[in-house]
Amino acid sequence: MSFLVIDIGNTRLKWGLYAHPAPGAELLAHGAVVLEDIDYLWELHWKNLMHKPQGMLGCVVAGEAIKKRVEEQLIEGWGLAPHWLSSSARAAGVVNGYEHPQRLGSDRWAAIIGARQRALQQDPADPPPVLAVMVGTAVTVDAVDQAGRFLGGLILPGFGLMYRALESGTAGLKVPTGEVKDFPTNTSDALMSGGTDAIAGAIERSLRRLRVQCGREPLLIMSGGAVTRLSHVDELPTSVVENLIFEGLLTLAANASTPPAQP
Repeated sequence: MSFLVIDIGNTRLKWGLYAHPAPGAELLAHGAVVLEDIDYLWELHWKNLMHKPQGMLGCVVAGEAIKKRVEEQLIEGWGLAPHWLSSSARAAGVVNGYEHPQRLGSDRWAAIIGARQRALQQDPADPPPVLAVMVGTAVTVDAVDQAGRFLGGLILPGFGLMYRALESGTAGLKVPTGEVKDFPTNTSDALMSGGTDAIAGAIERSLRRLRVQCGREPLLIMSGGAVTRLSHVDELPTSVVENLIFEGLLTLAANASTPPAQP
């Protein structure tokens, strides 16, 4: 059965329609819409899809009004009951080490589970620890050890938030977008290089800590709408995954639909 996954972030809603609810399933259609245009999601994106989803799972960090508007379109358009992910103490073989597991953002939880799935694919018998990095409006850097325990992670401003903070808090920094340079010699390049180095440095430090904690080389996975701004950084031995949150949602959906083992 075709299955819909939805990621409602701070800026955009991303969606993917898959042939069935499992990692590695064929992607039938996908798209994104800025939250300001959420009322037109059905008309512009979903109305003419060839395949009607038989189920869905989503994660949402935007407000209740956005969530409700999406639910209305799911129900009115397809008669599809909405199901939203909530973080839990454990799921899909991952143990949530957050101090209050339910307070972990559902998008982070989905990305963590997707990253763990990638580690298992690399070596099912002895998976490496993995660092899951999501680069969007905010940047999250989350560590999972080789046993599947989520150890904790960082949240820091994304590129846009950094630039807006500098523009509003200083004089004369409203300049065109620059390039990343080792030693910038103009303000545009200095801003771009500073933001990139700040985020890359946080990732490098977390990667080093995870390496020490686990005693082996971690797998670094990055995803998110702004990941291309970091994928060129040579010091980061990364695997870029286009839809890591979708992979986590599909993993959770597959686990939920798997019947219990017979005694």
